[in-house]
Amino acid sequence: PMLFYMIILILLNTIYNQLVHMRKFVEYNLKTPKEAAIALSERAKELRLVKNWKRSTLSERSGVSISSLRRFEQKAQISLNNLLKIMSTFGRIDEIDMLLLPPAVQSIDDLDRKKSKKRKRGTI
Repeated sequence: PMLFYMIILILLNTIYNQLVHMRKFVEYNLKTPKEAAIALSERAKELRLVKNWKRSTLSERSGVSISSLRRFEQKAQISLNNLLKIMSTFGRIDEIDMLLLPPAVQSIDDLDRKKSKKRKRGTI
């Protein structure tokens, strides 16, 4: 029964990772950090406009200066702290939990390694 559960878990993780990868490739097909930043800034601007907010409204609610918002929307440049403030203001801060996740388990060996102690530093 435990082996069956582990196999099902591995299969589900594999399918999920493939779907996530395909979705990112098909929807965004981002090739550079700059393209990713531009796409992110466009989506943030779209969220602001859907709420019918001026930049000044978002600035007041988020604590991010209007000049920082303008730079983000026009040049796709923003500090991580300000991006998190904007995400929080839009009620989307939970989406940050999806970034930089550890790789999913692909095999039983991976599962065994995952159970072992977490590394505190690299070896290379």
